[in-house]
Amino acid sequence: MFSDLKICVVGLGYIGLPSAALLANRGYQVQGVDVAPDVVDTINQGDIHIVEPDLDSFVHSAVNSGRLEASLEPEPADIFILAVPTPFHDGFVPNIDYVLDATRSIAGVVKAGDLVILESTSPVGTTERVAGTLREGGVDTTQVYVAHCPERVLPGHIMRELVENDRIVGGITPEASEKVAAFYRTFVTGEVLVTDARTAEMAKLTENSFRDVNIAFANELSLLCNRFGIDVWELIHLANRHPRVNILQPGTGVGGHCIAVDPWFIVHEGGDDARLIRTGREVNTRKTEWVVEKVKSEVASYRDSNGRNPVVACMGLAFKPNIDDLRESPALWVFQQLVAADVQPLAVEPNLRTHPSISLTPWNEAVAQADIVVFLVAHREFKSVNVNAKVLDFCGVTQA
Repeated sequence: MFSDLKICVVGLGYIGLPSAALLANRGYQVQGVDVAPDVVDTINQGDIHIVEPDLDSFVHSAVNSGRLEASLEPEPADIFILAVPTPFHDGFVPNIDYVLDATRSIAGVVKAGDLVILESTSPVGTTERVAGTLREGGVDTTQVYVAHCPERVLPGHIMRELVENDRIVGGITPEASEKVAAFYRTFVTGEVLVTDARTAEMAKLTENSFRDVNIAFANELSLLCNRFGIDVWELIHLANRHPRVNILQPGTGVGGHCIAVDPWFIVHEGGDDARLIRTGREVNTRKTEWVVEKVKSEVASYRDSNGRNPVVACMGLAFKPNIDDLRESPALWVFQQLVAADVQPLAVEPNLRTHPSISLTPWNEAVAQADIVVFLVAHREFKSVNVNAKVLDFCGVTQA
């Protein structure tokens, strides 16, 4: 039985920690591994270092039951799950160093019959690199089942979607695919779909590139509507009344570790054959730059009319509503660019208690002080804000 086996989850971030806590609550013995001592200490106290609904109760229960323990180094296990970041280098070159380092860290404790599962969203061919790195570490990979099973969850709904969403499992070999799929079927109520490793890798990149391109269409419409003097929110509402049209909502840009990053993995390998995907990325990046230009223009206009610099409140720093995740956040980038331009904006992020380098202002205080209120993220707290200042709404938070 799988429940008699030990699981080692390497990487205790936004995917690794929820996965580890969920599996421990399902009866597995789980070791969580992270390179950050403060993360390990926090989890072993039954606490969490990230914001995600219901995660705190899952971790508290798992640690108190003795089925979840965090460590700095991997120990022998039966199933290894790699859930580490996959960012990119300058020039949008994929960086799988964390994946390879995580693989090296487990090579000394992997034994025949073990499952090694890469969950990190990765460029095509990365799972094969994991198998190769294990071989370099002395592992006989003909006796180990290596597969890719990309996470497909939405921040803010992770604990539910880890269970309910369909999963894709692609192994280095057909046997690896089936072995790993059988493990996921012990806790996933959605369908577990079996393919090969490369197709599984490309599937996740395709999902996020699809979202990116569609958001880019909405963001491009917002730029055009600004030029033509049209309310983009009304336009999209009207266009979406067509039975076969479903335009997404524009925003400050696109952020997060997945949608803002994964398309570049395809572009890097696909070159000139990835033209639309590249253009989508460029449009969404341009939208964020345009937001900065619009705010700076409004600041200059206020200064000319009032003889002083305005107080500007930047409402939201996270990459999407109702979470604390700042990875690749366009809102954070806008704030940083305004600071660099000596605008001296107030930073508002209700999902963060503190930030190591940014002084945070409670949203109600910021609104009361501000001459210009800039909505960058549609957090729930902002929906009912009564603003007497000039409003720049880039995320639709003021729309009925």
